[in-house]
Amino acid sequence: MPVDLAQILEITGRTLQVCFTALGVALAVGLPIGIALGRRRSAGRGSLALVALINSGMGAPPVVVGLLVALTLWSSGPLGGLQLMYRPEAMVLAQIAIALPLVIGISLAAAGSLEEDWELQVRALGIPARWRVWLLLREIRLGLLAAVIAALGGILSEVGAVLMVGGNLEGETRVLTTAILMYTRMGEYATAIGLAAVLLGLMLVLAGLLTLVQQSGRR
Repeated sequence: MPVDLAQILEITGRTLQVCFTALGVALAVGLPIGIALGRRRSAGRGSLALVALINSGMGAPPVVVGLLVALTLWSSGPLGGLQLMYRPEAMVLAQIAIALPLVIGISLAAAGSLEEDWELQVRALGIPARWRVWLLLREIRLGLLAAVIAALGGILSEVGAVLMVGGNLEGETRVLTTAILMYTRMGEYATAIGLAAVLLGLMLVLAGLLTLVQQSGRR
């Protein structure tokens, strides 16, 4: 049965809610970690292992991430008592796990691209400590926007992980990607194409806005 406008708006709204919640958490956690790792003057074995793990996570198959999150949230898992499986919260956790390595890895590279004596130069100019963080963010702002674009694109288009932990329940956990997959399997290609057009439109609008911000920052 084709979806009506109300259902499309509901699915789209849930998609944006889940994605932006996951993106916000990933940025809040990942940016400080990435910047701190990128500005370390000396990297020990522990730091190198952590960076290698992050780089591996950037290319991790989403379905594997979904499996790990599902095993964690199952009733027999360590977080099973929270009863989050097949709820939007589980989908948010899966998308955070996908976005976090991207945010950390790209922000790490952006912070690491600064000159090694950047902090010494800033201190020599007598700039107060409370302004140094702002200056650092300003210097690497293009890289940080790239991290936002990559993370948003990764989670907005993801289907395997959210389907595994969310279940594609109508009115509860159905989002654009899982709905497209479901209608394609049902042979309702017109509905699937319509939802795909909505998803592509969202991605183009969001990526376009972020690109405008990025290019204006470059100028």
